[in-house]
Amino acid sequence: MSVTAAFIGLGIMGYPMAGHLANAGVDVRVWNRSPEKSKAWTEKYPGKAGDSIASTVTEADFVFTCVGADHDLVEVYEGPDGIIANALPGAILVDHTTASAGIAEQLAQLARARNLEFIDAPVSGGQQGAENGQLTIMCGAEPDPFSQAKPLMEHYSKALNLMGPVGSGQKTKMVNQIAIAGLVQGLSEALHFAEQAELDVRKVVDVISKGAAQSWQMENRSGTMIDGEFEHGFAVDWMRKDLSICLEEARKNGARIPVAALVDQFYGDVQQMGGNRWDTSSLIQRLRKKS
Repeated sequence: MSVTAAFIGLGIMGYPMAGHLANAGVDVRVWNRSPEKSKAWTEKYPGKAGDSIASTVTEADFVFTCVGADHDLVEVYEGPDGIIANALPGAILVDHTTASAGIAEQLAQLARARNLEFIDAPVSGGQQGAENGQLTIMCGAEPDPFSQAKPLMEHYSKALNLMGPVGSGQKTKMVNQIAIAGLVQGLSEALHFAEQAELDVRKVVDVISKGAAQSWQMENRSGTMIDGEFEHGFAVDWMRKDLSICLEEARKNGARIPVAALVDQFYGDVQQMGGNRWDTSSLIQRLRKKS
């Protein structure tokens, strides 16, 4: 039986993710706020572009979204022209946006009222992971809709887990971002110290990466950090958005995350340096900056 999927949001993540679905033989209909993105997508992949959200989702068994933040989700899901009002009864809605757990729970409640299922499914792996079909996906959902959507998400993932009920995916992504914040700051300080000590920094990385200091960040970002290249991943603006979500959730659940709060401020310094679109490893630049 053929499966029809709608994909709403063709940014740097959604564009290749929708492409993986289409290349796998799924009947894909896409919509993006800027129509030229949809047109470019249909020229590269098999599928159709809708002229509105309503027309794009009305016959879809699955509706995938990947947009910017909570307010974007409200815009595409709610209201008479949104996904929830126009989706096929029984459809499964899968949101890949990194957003708050609260908005996931809100959308799930609205979806259930119209006989729709909702999965919050934020991703990790960045643009490269999306393009290579190697994303990590953390899902919050009931087991049955997750099991139905899983085969489709497997087309662009290397790890895919059900973490608990709706909202659990977003909370797991918060854990991910908190961990990354501390790791990148630690690596930035280590490399900066090596530079100031006039060591051969690449040799230092080569030796310490064989021991307990090794991390994905060290393996994949140390070289570009040494070279001062920051066009290789998740932007500072987006990391600050994510950390604000983490800090808000921590205020609700009583978690103490002082390092994440401090690193959020450091990313603010990077923004003031003009690094809004630099990748997250650019924390090292604020250490290099001469006061």
